Amino acid sequence: MSGTTGESIDEVSRRIAASGVETVRFGWCDAHGTVRCKTLTTAAALKALSRGVGMVSTLLLKDTADRTAFKVFDASVAATLPGFEYAANVQLLPDPGSFCVLPWADRTGWIRCQPVFADGAPVPHDTRHQLQRALARLAASGWGMVCGLEVELHIYRLLDPVHGIDLDPMQADWPGPGPAVSMLHPGYNLLSEQCVDRAEEALAILRRTAQALCLPVTSIEIELGPSQFEVVFEASDALTAADNMVLFRSATRQALRRAGYHATFMCRPPFPNVISSGWHLHQSLVRLQTGANVFMPAGAPVVAADVTAAREARRVLSDVGARYLAGLLHHARGMTVMGTPTANGFGRFRPNALAPQSVLWGRDNRGAMLRVLGGPEDPSTRIENRVGEPAANPYLYMAAQIHAGLAGIEHRLEPGLATEAPYADPVGANGARLPDNLGDALVALEADEAMREGFGTEFLRWYVQIKSTEHARRVAAPDVTEFDRREYFGRI
Repeated sequence: MSGTTGESIDEVSRRIAASGVETVRFGWCDAHGTVRCKTLTTAAALKALSRGVGMVSTLLLKDTADRTAFKVFDASVAATLPGFEYAANVQLLPDPGSFCVLPWADRTGWIRCQPVFADGAPVPHDTRHQLQRALARLAASGWGMVCGLEVELHIYRLLDPVHGIDLDPMQADWPGPGPAVSMLHPGYNLLSEQCVDRAEEALAILRRTAQALCLPVTSIEIELGPSQFEVVFEASDALTAADNMVLFRSATRQALRRAGYHATFMCRPPFPNVISSGWHLHQSLVRLQTGANVFMPAGAPVVAADVTAAREARRVLSDVGARYLAGLLHHARGMTVMGTPTANGFGRFRPNALAPQSVLWGRDNRGAMLRVLGGPEDPSTRIENRVGEPAANPYLYMAAQIHAGLAGIEHRLEPGLATEAPYADPVGANGARLPDNLGDALVALEADEAMREGFGTEFLRWYVQIKSTEHARRVAAPDVTEFDRREYFGRI
């Protein structure tokens, strides 16, 4: 597997040896966007660059509580999940060019990996592999995908980082309790400089960690909610953007934890009067040969003759862009769970909350599910999908956009008119409501032809099984808030 920087194994071996690291973490992103790792001594890591390192295959079968969602010791598993029989190993193959030195961990390196089966075949359930497949579909038409990220999160101060309730052996459970925390700022004071100053110590750690890892963070801002923040990234190609998101979340949580803070990418932390966190995904298609924006309409801006004409998609998007937009609308319910994968995240879909509720698009409209920005002569023309929560697996979130958008292009779908009232009762062909719980979202995913064709039947069956166990446990939980505290707050 070639490295993202084009470096050879020999070149990276020399960098590792020169870096002075004593251990290297071989990290891999699981179904839920969480990084798992094998930690090797430097000598072993140098050998593993070419050989890979073994990992138990059940890590691909875990739900959000880390429970295996399949019976791997049953005879039937060979037919339903070939390669996973008896919890056999898969091999983690490293991407040499991803090597970096972790700024918060002493003499520790990190390298990104992807799993393959014993025969060298890619594991179809690997989510990064799924985005690579989707991007290959785009490349067949001469297109690439560019993504910009706006990610919200909550950062708290740990009341007792050494002996907290989550570290009390008498409180241990599966999953264990969430940590006890206090806030960094009281909230309800958007972009307040005073709130920035109160949180400066934690934000400096976040900023310096991102910079040390060469993550393209452009701003860190005070969001509306108590102890809530937003981080904005420069636009980049989709695979790089997804890789950056995975590393950013993992690095942020670890670096802040060492300094006595708790960062969570959970949508709705388990406290009163909390404001939901979202992940707004900006996207456009570009021509691979030239980098030109495929969504930008040709010609000069045209003044609309009437109000209705001003709401037409082709005022702001090219023909390809309009049909891509239509695909996102047509398959919105089916791909919702790829952007909002936790049971907790569906509490964000509320009226007048700067979060979507219905399947609608709008021109620079933050209440619509899809916000279209730009227009003629604007090379930054793009579509912003506002359906995501910050816990989403970025590879699946982005791959779902591609499969839905390509379906719109291939079937020459039309997006209808832009909304002017996103929280009114749904009207028109695109006025369906988004699923309001994880169970309904999984049903919509299974029924969606573009998702099934894009991801594959085997992948969807695997994903639905994993997420269904999470949904069933939350439905059965006697205390949903406590479930969320244990399942999400302490873990994502």
